[in-house]
Amino acid sequence: METINQVGRNLREARRKAYPKDSLEDFALRIGVGRATLQRMEKGDLSVSLGKYFQAAKLLGLEAPFHELLKPRQSLFDD
Repeated sequence: METINQVGRNLREARRKAYPKDSLEDFALRIGVGRATLQRMEKGDLSVSLGKYFQAAKLLGLEAPFHELLKPRQSLFDD
């Protein structure tokens, strides 16, 4: 659970840096969610879909790490 909580904290920090004048409502509108959903995301709420987190990451220019999610590790013995 700590990992998803950190994701929420990272989202809040990135949002504040990228859009310092935006209210929660403003940023929520940018990613197509309500204020309450954004608040849940920033707390690392697992009931919010991964797609919503991706929308936020994309807007913030941080979507690249999503391509690594659940990627199988390469073995030294794989061809």
